[in-house]
Order: sequence, then C-alpha cells, then structure tokens
Amino acid sequence: MPECNVLLVYPRFNSGSFWNYGATCDLVGAKYPAPPLGLITVAAMLPETWNVRLIDRNTGTLSAEDLDWADMVMTGGMLPQQSDCISVIKRAQKKDIPVVVGGPDATSSPEVYELADFLVLGEAEGILEAFIEAWNEGSRKGRFTAEKFKADVTSSPIPRFDLLKFGDYVQIGVQYSRGCPFTCEFCDIIELYGRVPRTKTNEQILAELDRLYELGYRGHIDFVDDNLIGNKRAVKGFLPELAKWQKERSYPFEMSTEASLNLADDEALLKMMQEAGFFSVFIGIESPDPDVLNATRKKQNTRRNIAKSVHKIYDAGIFVLAGFIVGFDEESDKVAEEISALIDEAAIPVAMTGLLYALPNTQLTRRLAKEGRLHADFATDDPDTVHGDQCTAGLNFKTVRPREQILADFKTVIERVYGPEAYFERVRKVAEMLDMRGANGSIWGAGFFHDIKLFGRLILAMTFKETTYRGPFWRTLIKTAFTNFRAIKPVMMMLALYVHLGPFSRFVTAQIEKQITEIELGHWEQPALVAAE
Repeated sequence: MPECNVLLVYPRFNSGSFWNYGATCDLVGAKYPAPPLGLITVAAMLPETWNVRLIDRNTGTLSAEDLDWADMVMTGGMLPQQSDCISVIKRAQKKDIPVVVGGPDATSSPEVYELADFLVLGEAEGILEAFIEAWNEGSRKGRFTAEKFKADVTSSPIPRFDLLKFGDYVQIGVQYSRGCPFTCEFCDIIELYGRVPRTKTNEQILAELDRLYELGYRGHIDFVDDNLIGNKRAVKGFLPELAKWQKERSYPFEMSTEASLNLADDEALLKMMQEAGFFSVFIGIESPDPDVLNATRKKQNTRRNIAKSVHKIYDAGIFVLAGFIVGFDEESDKVAEEISALIDEAAIPVAMTGLLYALPNTQLTRRLAKEGRLHADFATDDPDTVHGDQCTAGLNFKTVRPREQILADFKTVIERVYGPEAYFERVRKVAEMLDMRGANGSIWGAGFFHDIKLFGRLILAMTFKETTYRGPFWRTLIKTAFTNFRAIKPVMMMLALYVHLGPFSRFVTAQIEKQITEIELGHWEQPALVAAE
C-alpha cells in the first residue's frame, strides 16, 4: 500500500465559550481542556504505511510547512468549530491539498461543507475503510455515508494517544459507549448515535487505559460518553474491573463523565463509580419546571426531587456539574427565580446555564421549522461569528415570550449564580455533603505533587490577582479543612474553575445587556425565518 502524508487538523473552538475554561487552563499550566479524541481515533484506523501528523489549533498553529508536508488534510468537529473548520478547508485548497471532512457537525449539516473534496459522514468505524479504498484507487473527491447507528464500536482501535502532548491538556478523554436511551427534543446525540447505547468491551477500554499508563500519563481521565449509564447492565459489568485495574496501579487516574439524573436512584452503581475513582459527573437538569421537562421530552427528571437526587450523588463523594436552559416555550416569567433557587438548594457550583439553541438535525429544529419559527442560518468563515454558543448566541428561533424578557431572565440567573459569595457558598455546601471515604477520597494519589503546585497557584490567583475573591476563598478553604479535609481536593477543583467562570459570567452578562438594549432601542430585527413545511 502506498505511503500518504495525512495532516489531521482540529479546528479552533469559538473563544467566547463556557467550556473553554481559558483562565483555569492557564492556572494549571495547560493550553486547553481536552484533546481531539475523534481525530486520534481516526488516526488509528488509517493504514500503517500512512504518515500522520496532528495539529490542534486550540493549542498550536497550523504552519505553511505543515501544509507543504501533507498529501491530504483531514479535519472536522462540532458546531462551535464550524467557522475555523471552513477556514482550514480553504487554506488547504489554496495549496491544492485534498481535504477530507467528517465529525458531528458535517454529519448534521453536510451542506455547509460542500466545498470540501471529501465528506465522510457518520461514525468512522462504519465508513472509513471505503474512503481509504477509494483514495488508494485514485479518487480525489467523493462522499461516503455510514449507515446510522450500525457502527461496531467493539472494532474501534486504541486511539493514537502517542500523537498528543499531554501537558497541553487538563484532561484526556476516552469513550466507553455511544448513544442514549432518552428522547430529549433539543438533543442531537440520539440523532447521531441512536437510542440503543453500544459499548466497547471491558478488555477494549482497559487496553486504552493501559496505553495511556504506558505512555506515562497520570491524572484526569474524562469518559466522554454522553450518558455513561445509558446501558446500566453493561456499565455495572465494567466498573468493578475498572476499580480493580485502578487499585492494582495505585489509582493513577481520576475519572469524570456525563450521566442522566437517574444515576441517583442506584446506590450500588454510585458505589461502583466511587470505587473506580470517579470524582465528578455532568448532568443535564435543564429546568425545575415539570411543564418544561414534559414538553421537551425530558420526563425522567420529573420523577424525582431534583435537589435530593443531586445530594445522593454527593453522598457517593462525586460532585455534580449541571446544565440548565432558558428559553423553552413552556417556561413562565418566574424561570429566573426557579432555576436560581434550584441551583442554590441543590448546591451545584458549576451550573452551565445557557439559552436554548436549536441544533441542526434535532426534533426541536424540525418542529420549529414546521411552525415557521426557525431562523434561517448560514455558514461563515468570519472568526468573530459565534455558532451554537448557548451563552451569547442562543434563541435562533422566534420565541413565545418576548425575546428581551427571556434575555433578562437569563442575565438574572447568571448574575445570581456566579456572584462570588453565591458561588463560594455553594462550594462550602458541597464540601459538607461529599462523602470522601471511598477510593476517590485519597489525597495521596499519583498527582499529589501536581496538586500541591496547583494549590500554590490557586492561592496566588485568589489572594493577590483577584482580591474580590480573597474573603470567600479563604473562608471556603478553612471551613473545608476543619469539617471535611478529604474534600479539599474537589473543593480546589471547583475553586479553580471559578478563575474562569467568574470573569466569563461578567462577559456573558455584558453581552446579553447589549442585546437587550438593542431590542429596546428597536435596533434588533428578527432574522429571516425558514419557510414552514
């Protein structure tokens, strides 16, 4: 098989994003939260005779030398990477380098990427082989589409972790499963990966961890599954083996993931996660209003007391990050008070609150288009254009409530939730509730000396660089040290996140205030709407 120089390029995310954690990355000495797991997985599927080079534009630059080396550029990503992805395509094509585009955004909106030479749509395990065969036969343009939800994830190889510079990232991702059993109207996961979660074998995922361990990585591993517990039977068969693997190696990794709120119903599962070394979980709560949850098909969150469910997860020594959304048709004018009150009652420090955004290829988008309420959108390579950012560019549809009221409610939530006193008070509440007597409660893990270094940087940042945080910061640390010393490490993590979240919340409220003013002055015009079907 002939050689081929493949340049994998991961596009930049929009800078104004909740998830970039820019200041926190600086604090811990990293450049970006996480590496491109999808691209390094694709790299492992390429022929052994092909040479591979990875450029992550969130941590480095794409040079002319890189392009001169390449016979092919492979790129792609998510909606917030769209504008940079298009600029990468154009830059490569100026040098007559064929460009292959894949990933979730291209799969959801292939029309946006028609300028690419190749589109490889859907899950790579189901279609990449056909693309490679066509390339070797001389094809330099084409479209390859995988059958939906059929890719065999047990055939997925160990990602090319060797292509990464571990020091550039806060965490490294692995993926155990794809798909989610729920039917949330606004979510595109079930459209991309289906409602029947497919899992890797235990041996397969442990081999990935073995590889990371062999390469010398220690620290934070994020299971990037959109719902780790979507297939409870499988994950319950996996977690004890993961715990055994961790124990045999003195717990080299600290784990985080994403799961649905019904995790709180299963004490045995929570215990398994704790023993395996999971310390945090992201949960989509969205709203405390049952009418909203029922209308958006997130009924699983209506069958429980949300705050008590969060507290049950804290009882397992796992802290919760959560998502909330403002802008649903069914929400009332009390939405700001309801969401803020729930966040305080549940004691969720990191509460990612955003404006509803109709993602491409979702039930929500199809309904809004049918109703003639969806804004006509377009692709752009303007680097200042923010696509899909729920904090500053949501509500891409004609709203039921007046738009300025929704924006004002959203602004109120952000101001209440991310004021220093409110945030640090929630951290103190979490510190009281976390039961750290399990395997995730050791402060003497593999990253102990790194933690000490982070602690020093955190003290410097919170005490001298941002003096308004000094009082609540020290009150939080001292209280935790005397009441639940084992919780000092997760508390440090939550405080470190505020280095980003505090300034970012002020940036968001300023942007939203501008939008409200434009509406009030009559300077905002409703964008064109997609014609109703």
